[in-house]
Amino acid sequence: MARPTVLIVDDHEAFRVAARSLLESEGFAIVGEAEDGRDALTEAERLRPDVVLLDIQLPDIDGFTLANRLAITAAAPDVVLISSREATTYGARLTNSPARGFLAKRELSGAALARLLA
Repeated sequence: MARPTVLIVDDHEAFRVAARSLLESEGFAIVGEAEDGRDALTEAERLRPDVVLLDIQLPDIDGFTLANRLAITAAAPDVVLISSREATTYGARLTNSPARGFLAKRELSGAALARLLA
């Protein structure tokens, strides 16, 4: 069975490193990282990941806007939004997003990600 490929998008390097280590140890193949929305679009097009783990609060583009842009690309990846804030903070924006789901950063695990992708 092929390991799902993941692009991690977060403006905090420490989180990207921790998420990479955690997800790789739980069966995901991390194919790249991006620290802002511009780089995320470039890397998603170049790498064609199965999944984009996408922080909602980026320095240049809001994660919801970026999720919408990724949803209309040729090989649209599954997007899972992440935040240090709780889901209730975002309300209907989460429901109306094309993302597969949402995880609070503290809840990130391979199992939690796999459940959203199933």
